Amino acid sequence: MIIVLFGPPAAGKGTQAKRIKDKHRVAHLSTGDMLRAAIAQGTDIGKKAKALVDGGLLVPDDVVIGIIAERIESEDCAKGFILDGFPRTLGQASALDAMLAAKKRSVMHVILMDVDQSRLTKRVETRVAETLARGEPVRPDDSLDKFKERLKVYNEQTLPTLPYYEAQGKVRRVDGMQTIEGVGAQIDAILSDEKSGKMGARP
Repeated sequence: MIIVLFGPPAAGKGTQAKRIKDKHRVAHLSTGDMLRAAIAQGTDIGKKAKALVDGGLLVPDDVVIGIIAERIESEDCAKGFILDGFPRTLGQASALDAMLAAKKRSVMHVILMDVDQSRLTKRVETRVAETLARGEPVRPDDSLDKFKERLKVYNEQTLPTLPYYEAQGKVRRVDGMQTIEGVGAQIDAILSDEKSGKMGARP
C-alpha cells in the first residue's frame, strides 16, 4: 500500500496521514524529516545532501529520490507508506515511479483532497488563532502571506502533476471540506476497496 496524499497547503494532508498511519500500520514519510535523518546518520546520500545544505543550495530531485529509496528499505515500510507533500512536480513524480519500479513497487493510490481554495485562507486564520490561544508559537509558514505564496506554488507547479497520475488511473478524490472524521471515512472506503480487490471502483 503506497499512497500519495495530494492537495494544497492547509488541506489537512498531515492530519489524514497520521490517521492512516495509525489505523493501517504503514509509515508516514516526510521528505523534510527524511532529509534531516539522512544527514544526521551520515549515510552516503546524507553526506551529499549535507554538503548542498551547508552550501546554501537546494537539494536536487535525484538526491531527494535517493533519500526516499534508502528510507523505504526500512522494516516499517514493508507493508507500505504514505508520501505527504511529495512529489511536488511532474519531474519528481516521474523519478519516483522509476525508482519504485526498480524495486518492483508502485504507487497504489493518489488521494486528492478536493478543497475550496477560497476557504483555505479562513482555515489558516483559524489555525493561527487556535495556536495563539494555546500559548504556542505560530508556524512561520502559517502567516497569511507565506500561505498565499505556498498556494501559488502548488497551483503552478504541483497541480499540473495530477493529469500524470490520472492517466494511470490512480487518482481518488475525497471531499476535503468535510470534518476530519468525514474525510477519514472516505479514505477508509478507498483503502477498503483495495483490500477487497475492488481496484478502480471509485473515480
